[in-house]
Amino acid sequence: MQSGPRRRANQRRFVLLVMQMAISAALPGRLSAGPDARTPAAPRTAPDFTRMSLDRRAINLSAYRGKVVLLNFWATWCEPCIAEVPRFAEWQRRYGERGLQILGVSMDDDEAPVRTAYRKYALTYPVVMGDEKLGEMYGGILGLPVTFIIDGNGRIRFQHDGAADLDVIEREIRELLPR
Repeated sequence: MQSGPRRRANQRRFVLLVMQMAISAALPGRLSAGPDARTPAAPRTAPDFTRMSLDRRAINLSAYRGKVVLLNFWATWCEPCIAEVPRFAEWQRRYGERGLQILGVSMDDDEAPVRTAYRKYALTYPVVMGDEKLGEMYGGILGLPVTFIIDGNGRIRFQHDGAADLDVIEREIRELLPR
């Protein structure tokens, strides 16, 4: 039998997975965007936060003003999340000098599997640990992954809930980057 904290963590994962499946079923067009699909977010300023990264650096979202930020809420146990992170690492290498900053927010309960995934996938961007409070600041993270594209003025321009078309996200990023 599992201990209390482990059982609660597994129950939380199960609930998030069921919610993710329900959202996917209810909003199929939004979550499986076609090549020309747009996912505009309600225009609002991205809530600021400061968290410690896995390498113990203070990460403050507002410090990235002037850059395009891809803010990705994910978890190591989420298959669609894991499918995205290698591409995000590639984009950080490719577009970082042009003004892109990718930030990962892990919604895992424990830091150890996040550190393992960080090394395994050779992530090239900061990852911080998230929690319910941070998720609520962004409208409530009910399923994973959830990705926000934030412009250089700190405004959320696009939001992707669930498994998204990465080609669409890349086009949105390139659209916001300086030429």
